[in-house]
Amino acid sequence: MSGHSKWHNIQGRKGAQDAKRGKIFQKISRNLYQAAKAGGVDPDGNPQLRLEMDKAKAANMPKANVQRALDKASGVGGAKFEEITYEGYGPGGTAVMVSALTDNKNRTASAVRSAFTHHGGSLGASGSVAFQFDRKGYIVILRDGLDVDEDTMLMDALDAGADDMKASDDRFEIFTDPSSMTAVRDALQDKYNLDTAEVKMIPNTPTDVPSDKISQYTGLIDELSENDDIQDIYEAAKLPDDVE
Repeated sequence: MSGHSKWHNIQGRKGAQDAKRGKIFQKISRNLYQAAKAGGVDPDGNPQLRLEMDKAKAANMPKANVQRALDKASGVGGAKFEEITYEGYGPGGTAVMVSALTDNKNRTASAVRSAFTHHGGSLGASGSVAFQFDRKGYIVILRDGLDVDEDTMLMDALDAGADDMKASDDRFEIFTDPSSMTAVRDALQDKYNLDTAEVKMIPNTPTDVPSDKISQYTGLIDELSENDDIQDIYEAAKLPDDVE
């Protein structure tokens, strides 16, 4: 039994690591697509794409994943990709928005619906949960190795055109109007290394996931994250600090 238990624990840790890696690759794929769509697929002439490709390399992202993101942006082979947003409720009723980029709406809709159903959630109609989110520019600067206090960072963010900032032990989170995100990003990256710079849906009032639903909820997010069609997952949910 002890051997079985050890094997089970190793498999569990590996599953968690794979899920975390999947979320990282998902984020990089989305950024690669957006950078290539905006400035072309040649990294020599697209500094933002070159930056995202460097991040992909640092994360050991497979070249096939990188190429798939670039192919989506360029429409290689005549494929036409559509952006679709799904809205639903996770286990416990927490709001979840799923942004997809797909060349087959039926395939993607079926996969998203299956993930929600499989993990005790449900898809909702368009507009059913969108009101619980605000669209904002979102910039993250990590504090590790950064000798800057909160007041200095706040002043720099406001001078760059940001609307607000939230500081925690490990990061500064800076919020902007969506239309100002690029200008704020450009101003701040002259002084700092940015971990994240994107426009995303920010929840108004995150709600706690019931303790007996946490496993189901994280299973839902992990399954959605593993789908290559999914670009973003926005959650109006609060989980305990020890749950990723």
